[in-house]
Amino acid sequence: MNDSWFNSQSLLIFGQWLAAAFVLLVLIGIVSVGVMYVVDKIQTRHTIRRNYPFVGRFRYIFERMGEFMRQYFFAMDREEMPFNRAQRSWVYRAAKDSDRNIAFGSTRDLTRTGTIIFGNAPFPPLAEQQTQPEPVKIGPYCEQPYAPRSYFHISGMSYGALSPVALKALSHGAAKAGCWLNTGEGGLSPYHLSGQCDIVFQIGTAKFGVRSKDGKLDEGRLAELGRHDNVKMFEVKLSQGAKPGKGGILPGIKVNAEVAQIRGIEEGKDAISPNRHPEISNNEELLDFIEKVRRITQKPVGFKFVMGDPGWIDELITAILERGEASAPDFITLDSADGGTGAAPQPLMDYVGLKLSESLPILVDKLTEAGLKERIRVVCSGKMISPADVAWAIAMGADFIVSARGFMFSLGCIQAMQCNKNTCPTGVTTDDPRRQKGLDPVSKATRVANYHKFLEYGVNIIAHSCGVTDPRALTRRQARVIKPDGISISLADRYPLPPVRRR
Repeated sequence: MNDSWFNSQSLLIFGQWLAAAFVLLVLIGIVSVGVMYVVDKIQTRHTIRRNYPFVGRFRYIFERMGEFMRQYFFAMDREEMPFNRAQRSWVYRAAKDSDRNIAFGSTRDLTRTGTIIFGNAPFPPLAEQQTQPEPVKIGPYCEQPYAPRSYFHISGMSYGALSPVALKALSHGAAKAGCWLNTGEGGLSPYHLSGQCDIVFQIGTAKFGVRSKDGKLDEGRLAELGRHDNVKMFEVKLSQGAKPGKGGILPGIKVNAEVAQIRGIEEGKDAISPNRHPEISNNEELLDFIEKVRRITQKPVGFKFVMGDPGWIDELITAILERGEASAPDFITLDSADGGTGAAPQPLMDYVGLKLSESLPILVDKLTEAGLKERIRVVCSGKMISPADVAWAIAMGADFIVSARGFMFSLGCIQAMQCNKNTCPTGVTTDDPRRQKGLDPVSKATRVANYHKFLEYGVNIIAHSCGVTDPRALTRRQARVIKPDGISISLADRYPLPPVRRR
């Protein structure tokens, strides 16, 4: 009897201890979750954790676990689209100034047709022989030419498409990096100017920011922008990679009062730009418009387009040569047809225009043959977010490379594919104040500058390995492309430069 009573009492006490321990663990858990919630809410380094306190931590756990689990459950991370995990991870590490080295070999398919590789030199220059790129002058016939030293810049992203905090971070980051920031077609906002960086003002088909009440070019406003010290160049947008042949699309849900005021449109209504500039219907009118903007602003003026029929470039060059090279655009921004940050109908995103890998050598060769390559600077855009992408473009003859999505990744974009829905979870492409709170423009500006710094550093590494001290000295001879048979060929043989024809 006594033993039984003693055993019962022992079990009762043990049960009470277990219950107390359970309650204590629950309390500790609740307090821990509360502490992590508060910590996540007030920290500024991680946008997802700030917007989704505590729950957002699981993303980083799963991301880390994914490195080990993908081999069992998923296809190679190289198959993710439009940017695979390896590409995004490199940008994230560069932006955070984390370790950018990898181990155990490359995961790239080096036998896939079109893959670019670089030929290393047997005796590369010593590290101390590396030099800084020289400034490249744009607009020799302008009263105020522009000569940037950097070859990597921020592509056009409008206020409205991007949040104000994202643009603040880009502006301050661009100023730190020494690169330009393109306004996109939505006009010049105070957020573009907040960091006092160099600005390229884009004139879209709707003339946002330089628009009169009837939708035409406001020459007074254009002249005012030309007098702005931070505005260095003007870009006339004919077409863009996301939607060749169609104007910009900003859903009405993103057209708040400030966006409407800056663009000169009605609040809450879709901002649909015309599919082309009404006053530009042929090459003569294009050159006239460029000359008009250049005369009013006294600064370099170029145009942006996606190549469709390469024969059009021949016609444009003929018109330029007949007028004289002073009539030429100061630069041409060549966009790739494989999409971009803008909202677009899928048929245009997927099926219209030439990819940069085909169109860039065509444009460079035609300008070279006409003797206009030094007169007209080539800027190119299109999914180039890594050092290898940029090194390839330089080797092909591009003077400058611009990127939008690479810099969006540096801000913390996770490729949620919600840019046009105002539900971006990282605050990059939304005007939702709650989601914007997660994006701290001060810390993200540092990441923007880091990404720019380490991308150019990576290009320098490739250039050095190829035997040149300056990345701009890279040529087609140092880059190779994989043919369908799996064997590589020099780009100099695949795309031989034409001789300059006599005028």
